[in-house]
Amino acid sequence: MKPDRHLQAEQLNASLELSLPPIAVSLVDAVPDGVAQYDGSVPAGCVFWQEAAKRTFATSAGHHALCSIGIHTMNLSDAPDSQPGELQAALEAMTGLDYVRAEEVAAIPVVRREVRHVLYGPLGEFPAEPDVVLLFANARQGLVLSEAMARVDGGVPPAMGRPACAALPQAVNNGVAAMSLGCCGARAYLDALSDDTALWALPGSRLGEYCEQIAVFANANRTLAMFHERRRADVEAGMRPTVQESLQRLS
Repeated sequence: MKPDRHLQAEQLNASLELSLPPIAVSLVDAVPDGVAQYDGSVPAGCVFWQEAAKRTFATSAGHHALCSIGIHTMNLSDAPDSQPGELQAALEAMTGLDYVRAEEVAAIPVVRREVRHVLYGPLGEFPAEPDVVLLFANARQGLVLSEAMARVDGGVPPAMGRPACAALPQAVNNGVAAMSLGCCGARAYLDALSDDTALWALPGSRLGEYCEQIAVFANANRTLAMFHERRRADVEAGMRPTVQESLQRLS
């Protein structure tokens, strides 16, 4: 039975109290019927993540033309003729600042297969199987996510940095969640990636497991937060409650 993406989106929103809905991303060879091509220009491919909160659309390398690094990390086919030169110029500028070194460029994740089209849209109404689901989360939400990821994946993902788009191939290639603190470019282009927000990329193939454990840890955190808040109040009032006494305060 196919998963109910609408239900999964509602579950993620309810568990995490997200400010932006979960974003689905799918790497496809052909655009599904009824999905429109993106009708504008963006300074970087990461902008599509924010736009996808409002509607579903398809992109190809041409739509990413101003983002040579995004074309590279997503391994988009039919890249504009200008892309290699643009990528080289960007990397030379970054190496000149010692922001990135040659060996670090080689280590940046890239989608392993060539991609013709990338679909973006809200998870709840997405018309295809998502390869990755993106969540914009603050530290409190990230706590729940990290605990759920540790249970599902057997470990917490490292905090990735530049470029922010590398989180997508990291999740797609390895089948485990990735977390990115973004990059200065993504933070300049995206209102959603504010100073207190990080990006989480969940492989779509395991979304059901993640949703289940996120709900478990979100509920546990709410209960335990109340336990600690009331225990703090009691101690600050001069009391010395036992754990059992503090637990009774929850009822």
